[in-house]
Amino acid sequence: MSRPPTFAPPPCADARVLATERGDFAVLDAVPSVPARATALLLPGYTGSKEDFIALLEPLTGAGYRVVAVDGRGQFESKGTDRQESYAQGELARDVLAQAAALGVGPGELHLLGHSLGGQIARAAVLLDAAPFRSLTLMSSGPAEVVAAQRDKVKMLSDALSVLSMDEVWRAMQAMDPPQDADTGDGADMRRRWLAHNPAQLIATGAQLAAEPDRVDELAAVGLPVHVLSGERDDVWPVELFDAMARRLGARRTTIAGAEHSPNTARPQETAKALAAFWDGLPVA
Repeated sequence: MSRPPTFAPPPCADARVLATERGDFAVLDAVPSVPARATALLLPGYTGSKEDFIALLEPLTGAGYRVVAVDGRGQFESKGTDRQESYAQGELARDVLAQAAALGVGPGELHLLGHSLGGQIARAAVLLDAAPFRSLTLMSSGPAEVVAAQRDKVKMLSDALSVLSMDEVWRAMQAMDPPQDADTGDGADMRRRWLAHNPAQLIATGAQLAAEPDRVDELAAVGLPVHVLSGERDDVWPVELFDAMARRLGARRTTIAGAEHSPNTARPQETAKALAAFWDGLPVA
């Protein structure tokens, strides 16, 4: 799971609730000190949260962008139900469209970014209705299901969540961590985030990651500008799949040196620079 450098938002960001027609969502809303060039909506990945984007907020607002990072339903500080069907991908995609509407941005003016699972949810939202969006960035988010080793991990986690409490699963995961991944001082916040996740959300979205179909051609047909961004290594989807997906989409392709599955936390300055360059280079809508 992604480890943000801190759970404390920077001075440019407010932790608040975004009220939408589909419910309330916890967000970090970061605003530049000058009139914003545009707004970006950021969706976290599986087991993640809005805090995974904390290190991007200051550099992106410094580049002139308002940035809104959101907890999806059942993630961390956004409430969810205990029914797995409420986390169907179509439901989560409609949540994204409701979030876009609630931000008050004009049609075709919102940049959408999704990390990992968030990228597949973002893609589903665009395929439902691309009208609110100026661009789509798929960060470390592949064209279809995750690799076999990750499918096995997701199944193991889902099986555990079906019979154990969130705290019991957390303790089991900590016991399985190799020494280099052990608690680095952020353990209390990481545990607090984990315990706040709804297990039904994790089970339902884990099943999506293990069975997602290839919808790249559908996305290409929409004609929305797309940015495929990843680290130089990735254990969830092979980097070669990102390269091929970008070619199929006619997308901008960025590889962040020194990063793996979470360039947003591993190399935030370089990642923010690449994002701003993509958005800056788009023609005025």
